[in-house]
Amino acid sequence: MKQTYSIDMINGPLLKNIVLFAVPLMFTNFLQILFNAADTIVVGKFAGETALAAVGATGSIVFLITSLFNGLATGSNVVIARCMGIKKDELISRAVHTSIFVALGGGAILTVIGFIFARSFLIAMSTPKDIIDLSNLYMQIYFCGSLFLLVYDFGAAILRSKGDTQRPLYFLFAGGILNVVLNLIFVIVFQMSVAGVAIATVVSQAVSACLVLIALVKEEDATHLDFRKLRLDETIAWDIIK
Repeated sequence: MKQTYSIDMINGPLLKNIVLFAVPLMFTNFLQILFNAADTIVVGKFAGETALAAVGATGSIVFLITSLFNGLATGSNVVIARCMGIKKDELISRAVHTSIFVALGGGAILTVIGFIFARSFLIAMSTPKDIIDLSNLYMQIYFCGSLFLLVYDFGAAILRSKGDTQRPLYFLFAGGILNVVLNLIFVIVFQMSVAGVAIATVVSQAVSACLVLIALVKEEDATHLDFRKLRLDETIAWDIIK
């Protein structure tokens, strides 16, 4: 019998279902903060003060990007959950494929914009000249992982729309552990400093994104992902943005 991670929020004891839904979600948010802090800790301890300052200078931009697309992913969650509420499988499928399309397209656009304008963003934030080159390097590599970040966020939102907050937590945990391990290897063993933690972050985001895509491809309900059906439904996309 196939294990189900979904939670029926309509039937059964309400308080129990809310707790089962909310606790993994809270741990997911906590892990995101924890693993981001791990980058700073590793680079500060093993790469020196300049590298630490360079990574720290990017914190506001990284937080802005993460928050923006977490918000968009929440919009996707709401739209798909609403479609589930009215039991329209065709509408659910269109919303799922539009969400992943938006994630892929938005990630590609953000990668290009971020890579080109990373230094401009840092200059606008008055980043000190002695660390701006390292900060720019970190930002350019980080932006290269934008597509993976969006795919994970939107994929996790699709799973959460049917009450599944467990698997997004597991996928993030797997990527986060890999991030910490790669941080230590790249910074201590290969002496890659700022570039090392940035690459480790991108690789870990790629792993989390791949895991969530695999989960969606294996789904047998209306949230099943078929890459041949990826297309933009403008009405649904606008609902997500709103």
